[in-house]
Amino acid sequence: MHITLRSNEKIYINGAVLKADRKVSIELMNDAIFLLEAHVMLEQDAKTLMRQLYFIVQTMLMEPDEHAANRELFNQQGIVMAGIYKDATILEGLIRVAGLVEKRRHFEALKVIRALIPVEDKLLNPNEAPLLAKAS
Repeated sequence: MHITLRSNEKIYINGAVLKADRKVSIELMNDAIFLLEAHVMLEQDAKTLMRQLYFIVQTMLMEPDEHAANRELFNQQGIVMAGIYKDATILEGLIRVAGLVEKRRHFEALKVIRALIPVEDKLLNPNEAPLLAKAS
């Protein structure tokens, strides 16, 4: 897999943080757990239930040694969310995320959660236009 990093961009690979001092292209020659800086959510940005779930799964990906503790947080968050949200898209997404996490496919689970965040935002703020529409 080829990955291109911009100057000063970070990538998280198997728990290690690497920072490029200039634009660089790298090729991962074997299976590795990685996360690009653009997909990393800071704890202070996890202000909704879906974003908190994202942060938990991200932590599971970045700290595989703490899997049991993070898995417990993930399970608790899923129970809370299933009790609060009645939207079919979110509930189906949560089931899909749980299946991916069970298979330790955290990166794919993060992709599903990223797609659910705008759905949650719309539920929480039904009268707000999407962020991209505001920019135009």
